[in-house]
Amino acid sequence: MLLTEPSVSQLTAIAAVSAVSGMVNSIAGGGTLLTFPALLGLGVPPVAANATSTVALWPGSLASMLGYRRELAGAERWALKLAAPSIAGGLLGALLLMATTDEQFRRIVPWLVFGATLLFAFQARVMRWLRSYTEQPHGESPIEPTRGMMAAQFFVSIYGGYFGAGAGIVMLAVFGLMGMTNIHRMNGLKNFNGICFNGVAAATFAFKGLVNWPIALVMALGSSVGGYAMSGLAQRVPQAWVRGAVTLIGVASALWLFVTR
Repeated sequence: MLLTEPSVSQLTAIAAVSAVSGMVNSIAGGGTLLTFPALLGLGVPPVAANATSTVALWPGSLASMLGYRRELAGAERWALKLAAPSIAGGLLGALLLMATTDEQFRRIVPWLVFGATLLFAFQARVMRWLRSYTEQPHGESPIEPTRGMMAAQFFVSIYGGYFGAGAGIVMLAVFGLMGMTNIHRMNGLKNFNGICFNGVAAATFAFKGLVNWPIALVMALGSSVGGYAMSGLAQRVPQAWVRGAVTLIGVASALWLFVTR
């Protein structure tokens, strides 16, 4: 049952968690590993919590994509070719979520949180590999995306529409395996395709009435304020500390979900 009337104390708590999530995202990413368990802890049903989180975080994804729009220059064919499987995969992932009952999702979600935590924990190593593999900007001649590449993006987008935490690092790894070598362009495509599958998923959740709008708006405001407040300090805070803290929180959340499911 959807929690339609959150209390002032609940809204205050989720605003605080969302502000911390925005700060974490501005430094190292992984804010979803904080907000999603927090929503569950406040009594929001699992499916509604996931849908609400997707809608609340979409504006931030759009802002990230706009920040990388220049990196898409020369990769327009990649963006257009991969947009279709991203949208289709995001829609399928959203439909799969809506076909999942709260009880079923409650059994699945500990594994999703644990898997996303592992992706987050190994993100730094994956990025080091990608940076050692990439060439300098403008050193890449994009090839035509193959059917295999489009299929890979489709399956990543299904996960993105269904749950999404950690989808970004999966996309970057897939782009590297596809043969892309410009890390900046890869980040631009990642953000563009994230907008595609998260956008269609968010629209689907909103249309079906799965979104708790008071909580979604508070989350969006809190994460924006937190991200803006930390933006000036983001380069001064050791990412390793933040990553370690978020990883510990993610593991603890997964264990808590395993015990309480």
